[in-house]
Amino acid sequence: MNTSAAHLTRATIHLDRLTRNLRLLQAEAGAAEVWPVIKANAYGHGAVAIARHLAGLGCRTLCVAHADEARVLREAGIEATLLVLSATLPEQAGALVAARVEPAVCTLETAAALDRAARQAGTVVPVHLKVDTGMGRTGIRPEAVEAFLAVCRDLSAIRVRGVMSHFPRADETDKDYSLAQVERFRGVVAIARRHGVEVAHLANSAGVLDLPGSHLDAVRPGIALYGLRPSAEIANPRVNDLLPVLEWKSRITFLKEVPADAGLSYGHTFRTARPTLVATIPAGYGDGLSRRLSSNLEVLVGGVRCPLVGRVTMDMSLVDVTALRGRVALGDEVVLIGRQGGEVVSADAMAERLGTINYEVVTCIGARVPRVVAPPAASSAADALD
Repeated sequence: MNTSAAHLTRATIHLDRLTRNLRLLQAEAGAAEVWPVIKANAYGHGAVAIARHLAGLGCRTLCVAHADEARVLREAGIEATLLVLSATLPEQAGALVAARVEPAVCTLETAAALDRAARQAGTVVPVHLKVDTGMGRTGIRPEAVEAFLAVCRDLSAIRVRGVMSHFPRADETDKDYSLAQVERFRGVVAIARRHGVEVAHLANSAGVLDLPGSHLDAVRPGIALYGLRPSAEIANPRVNDLLPVLEWKSRITFLKEVPADAGLSYGHTFRTARPTLVATIPAGYGDGLSRRLSSNLEVLVGGVRCPLVGRVTMDMSLVDVTALRGRVALGDEVVLIGRQGGEVVSADAMAERLGTINYEVVTCIGARVPRVVAPPAASSAADALD
């Protein structure tokens, strides 16, 4: 890559931290196999690089949301089993079969279309029956499972390999609803076993950490794999051992002294209260830095917390670096998410300013921001998990 032409705002991906997080989650999952969730470009971390690394660590099944995500991975040479989590339409059956995926099914129409497409391709497609045990989204009702499986038994080119469901509230302190959901799903699993279904899976990141009774045959962690908390209500202290895999950084491309009472950026929504040293960074809402962070975020420069000032624009933002006058220069690193010196600015802190969750913050980092794999740490954090 010609680094002189590269975007100066980058997301650095630490695969050694990913390894550590995976090993921690595997330890929590016990006998259940860990099926990492890498949908939405691996939660903004770069799906191809993440998938390659996880497959190299022995992960046999990876989870995506849609057929096109699976296609991208197949084109990149990823040969792991790919589970497509979202509901699909009958018209997508051919693409699903061609991508050699294991789709979730929750309508007989899609099951029949997959059967036809698989017969035309001369293959048998493993599928996973999605059951709504309390999410209130996709999936058949538990009472419909027996009849659904009976129909699928007559579709010779599909094989119901798995049965699955999903938690809506496992990340809450009160686990009563989730515990009841586990019992409801266990009833579904008992029916599915009688029909030869091999694999049952329910637990997300919060379930892996806080609900050991939900682990069953496989678990599907997403956000925790990337070193981020599913919520502040997780009880398991091991959540504190997770390491954020992503750091988001930019660099100063312009410095300017402005007088007191100067308006900055579009609309002059921010005016300086004193003579101010202002740095420009090439990061804006086109890169995923939300406009709602205008004058509403601190970043790190030289290990010092410095505020964004003025409106975040599509391609640039402004930082008040007056506290660093005489110690800041063009090209200096600016940390949007990550560590610098003894200070940390986190995806959680950014999410709090935005009134959202860390999932959205990292997933919304834009496509034009390069994901750059960091060299392995001299002493890998994956070596110590006590």
